[in-house]
Amino acid sequence: MSIPFPPMTRPLVAILRGVRPDEADGIVSALIEAGMTAIEIPLNSPEPFRSIEMAAKRAPAGVLIGAGTVLSAGDVDRLHDAGGRLMVSPNVDVEVLASARVHGMVTMPGVFSPTEALLAARAGASSLKFFPASVLGAAGITAIRAVLPPEVMIAAVGGVSDQNFADYVRAGILAFGLGSSLYKPGMTAAEIAVRARVTIDSYDRAVQGTGAAAGRA
Repeated sequence: MSIPFPPMTRPLVAILRGVRPDEADGIVSALIEAGMTAIEIPLNSPEPFRSIEMAAKRAPAGVLIGAGTVLSAGDVDRLHDAGGRLMVSPNVDVEVLASARVHGMVTMPGVFSPTEALLAARAGASSLKFFPASVLGAAGITAIRAVLPPEVMIAAVGGVSDQNFADYVRAGILAFGLGSSLYKPGMTAAEIAVRARVTIDSYDRAVQGTGAAAGRA
């Protein structure tokens, strides 16, 4: 049985690829204060588990902290030990998904094709990360979604930003992973806070403009 993606007013995942432990606390705090409720620290960042542990201790109960680029069950165990509750992977690995489910984690494996998406859904994924969304586009994701279980949350990641939310929202895609449009290594917490507020404002306008309802699980 899958762990459902928790209801969120804005199902937006901030991806902090490259963040360092010495800056993680300030950046995570800035994102939370701006209104972000899900933060992913990819495991190809410097000392990622230290940053995840700091972020998990900093985050209030309603904020989901986790890791991206999770490739093994061992990574899942370390993520659990660090206090992470969100497991994001670039691929569909049934063993990794099963391990995350045992730890009660929300899971978001990366998919691109109907075969991958159906395999991930059958393996109990909480949500599906269509990546790179810029290649599939809203129309491509929508076409694949037609054969998927309706309760599975669909997220678009890769090439999505405050500049094109509306294209996806019009297609009924309401969850997004945001990387370089929100954070790049070397940015200050103050700069990231500004980007986060712009992102949230743009998302809200896109959702309100279509009358769509966010926060689906």
